[in-house]
Amino acid sequence: MELFLHQVLAGVATGGIYACMGLAVVMIYQAIDHLNFAQGEMAMFSTFVAWQLMQWGAPYWVAFLATIALSFAFGVAIDRIVFRPIHNAPVLSHVVVFIAMLAILNSGAGFIWDYQIKAFPSPFGSGGLFGQNLLSRHDAGMIAITLMLLVLLYAFFRHTRIGLAMRAAAASPDSARLAGIRVGWMVALGWGMAAAIGAIAGMMIAPVVFLEPNMMISILLYGFAGAVLGGFSVGIIENLAGTYIPGAGRELKLTIALFIIVAVLIFKPSGLFGRRVVSRV
Repeated sequence: MELFLHQVLAGVATGGIYACMGLAVVMIYQAIDHLNFAQGEMAMFSTFVAWQLMQWGAPYWVAFLATIALSFAFGVAIDRIVFRPIHNAPVLSHVVVFIAMLAILNSGAGFIWDYQIKAFPSPFGSGGLFGQNLLSRHDAGMIAITLMLLVLLYAFFRHTRIGLAMRAAAASPDSARLAGIRVGWMVALGWGMAAAIGAIAGMMIAPVVFLEPNMMISILLYGFAGAVLGGFSVGIIENLAGTYIPGAGRELKLTIALFIIVAVLIFKPSGLFGRRVVSRV
């Protein structure tokens, strides 16, 4: 029973990171109606920036906050410099740019920091929480950071003028413009927030998977599974499968998770809690 609870709680912790990546993907999709295939590489590059700041002597939380700010600025710059000029371009043009960003960030990180695996420190320490083996301190920290981030995002989008403006711009850009909302800058803010959320996810998962240029590939795939509940569910199921299914080691955990994603897409294509919408013309 203790092993089962340990795997469930560890799955909730890693699932929270998948949920953060899913939120970052959804924010950009809501802004420009395209999936950002480079979201994982953006998070990876930000994590390397945090690691470099710590190598230069910055305390962890100073590097953490500085990386979030730099990632936000980087996301805004990508929208204004790269995607704003091709706003009305065909879908394939956006796909090509996303793939190019993925390749540039991956190879750039490898060129600057090489492809050797690096240890990334955890701010929460090692060992079990309260001296118990049921939940590690880092897993508990990941859960706390994820819940705090979700609460802050909920409050931002529900109770601030900028958050409401971003929601309006995503729901109906033309109506938002008529109301005086600068839709272009709302999209740029969405890019910045998505980059910052991805940076948080990268810095939280790096102590678990270690730091290297390909660290976020599987994390991004899990992020595509679902924004919040889907991410938590995949995290729990893959941990339990890796523990209780004979032969399902770390290599098969990704396969099992992808099988779950495909099954959900087949039987619930509108999402776990999606509703069928009927349009009359």
